[in-house]
Amino acid sequence: MPLLLFSIILYLLLTLLLGFWASRRVKNAGDFMLAGRSLPLALSTAALFATWFGSETIFGASSEFLKGGLYAVIEDPFGAALCLLLFGMFFARRLYHMNLLTLGDFFRNRFGKKAELLASILMVPSYFGYTAGQLVALGLILNVVAGIPLWQGVVVSSLVVTLYTAVGGMWAVSVTDFLQSMAIVLGLTILAVVLAGKAGGAMRVIQEVPAGTFRFLPDGNFTDVLGYLAAWSVLGLGSIPSQDVFQRAMSSGSSQIAVRSCYYAAGLYLSVALLPLFISLCVKHLYPDQVNGDTQLTLPSMVLQHTGLPVQILFFGSLMSAILSTTSSSVLAPAAILSENIIKPLLAKPLPERHFLLVTRVSVLLFSAGATVLACVKTDIYKLVGDSSVFSLVSLFVPLTLGLYWRRFTAPGALAAMVTGMLAWIWFRWYPVSVPALVPALALGFAAAVLISLLFPERGH
Repeated sequence: MPLLLFSIILYLLLTLLLGFWASRRVKNAGDFMLAGRSLPLALSTAALFATWFGSETIFGASSEFLKGGLYAVIEDPFGAALCLLLFGMFFARRLYHMNLLTLGDFFRNRFGKKAELLASILMVPSYFGYTAGQLVALGLILNVVAGIPLWQGVVVSSLVVTLYTAVGGMWAVSVTDFLQSMAIVLGLTILAVVLAGKAGGAMRVIQEVPAGTFRFLPDGNFTDVLGYLAAWSVLGLGSIPSQDVFQRAMSSGSSQIAVRSCYYAAGLYLSVALLPLFISLCVKHLYPDQVNGDTQLTLPSMVLQHTGLPVQILFFGSLMSAILSTTSSSVLAPAAILSENIIKPLLAKPLPERHFLLVTRVSVLLFSAGATVLACVKTDIYKLVGDSSVFSLVSLFVPLTLGLYWRRFTAPGALAAMVTGMLAWIWFRWYPVSVPALVPALALGFAAAVLISLLFPERGH
C-alpha cells in the first residue's frame, strides 16, 4: 500500500509539472481557452476522447452494468460516442469557421446579448454536477488507497486539478489528456487480459453471464421506446451544446482536424469504454462477494485485494488519468463561459488582455470551489453526471441546432426555446408522467422555438 500511495502522489505531482510546463504557451485568453486553435490531430483526438472518459465510465457505468446489464448503460458509453459522432458530422465544421472563443459567443452573434447571457447562465450550472461527479471519484480512490475520509479526498483532488488547470488552461488540459489517454488504454487493457486469464478466458466469462445481460433494444411498447431514446439523448444530444465538447473541438488546428478528431475519438471512446464493463463481469465471475454493497467501489476494492502491485499501479494510474483529464476540462469550460460571456459584458470598459486572462483564471478557482462543495454532499456519480447533461439538453440543444440550420429562426424563438424547455423540464420533474421529463421538455422547447419564430420574424427573413 505505501508503494501504491507513493505512485499516486508521484503521478499527481507529474501532472502538476506538466500543467506548469504547458502554461509557458499561454499568452492570452485565446491560448488559455482554445490552446491557440493549433492542436494537431493526435492531441485533439485525445482531448475529445477524454471528454467523458472519467468517473461515470469506470465507476458509474460498470456499477450500472452489474445491476441492469447493457440496457442500463445506453446513456454512457453509447450515448457519449453518439455525441462525438454527431458533433463531427453536423456541428464542428460550421462552428469552427465562426472563429468563436466560447459557445456563448455563438448565441451572442446569432441572437444578441440577451440570448448570450441566458444561454451562459443556463450552461454554467450544468457543470457543477458533472465536475462534482469526477471529484467524488477521485475522493473514492484516495479513500480506498489511503483510507482518508471521502470529503478530504475530494478537497485534495480539487486542489490538484484546479491548480494545473488555472495555470495552463487548454494547453495543460490537452497535453495531459494525451498522456493520460495512453495510460487509460494501456492500464485497462492489461487489467482486462489479467482478469480474463484468471477466469479461464473471455468466452467463459461471457457465456456465464445471466440471461438478459446483453439486451440492447427496448420492448415494443411506446413508453419503453421513448425511455430508450431518452437514454441515448442525455449525452448523445445533451452534450452537443456544451462548452467542453465545443472547446476541445475548436482547439484543433483546422476545421478538418476538428471533424476527424471527433470521428476518431468516438470510435476510441466506444471501444475503450467497453473494457470497464468487461472487467466488471470478470470481477463478478471471480469474486462474486465483491459486487455486494456500494458497486461504485467494486473495481478499486477488487484490484487492491486480489492483484499484485504492478497491476494495482497500472489500474489506479489509468483510473486517475481518466478522471483527471475529464475533471480539468469540466472546470475550464464553465470558467471560460463565466469570464467571457457573463463577467466581460458587465464590465464598463474592456480589460487589457493580461487582466482578462487573470479574470478567467479566477473564474476557474470560483467554479472549482462550488463543485467541491457539491461533491462533498452528494456522492452518486452516475446521477450527478446524467442530471448535468439533461440540463443543457432541454434548454440549449434546440436553439443551437436551429440557429445553425434554419435561417428563419429568430432571437425571440431562441429565448422562448430556452425558457420553455427548462421550465417544462422542471415541471415534469415535479409532476412526473409515464415518460422521462426530458421528452416533453424537448418537444415543448422545439414547438416554442418554431411558433415564436414564425409569429415574430426578423427583418430580411
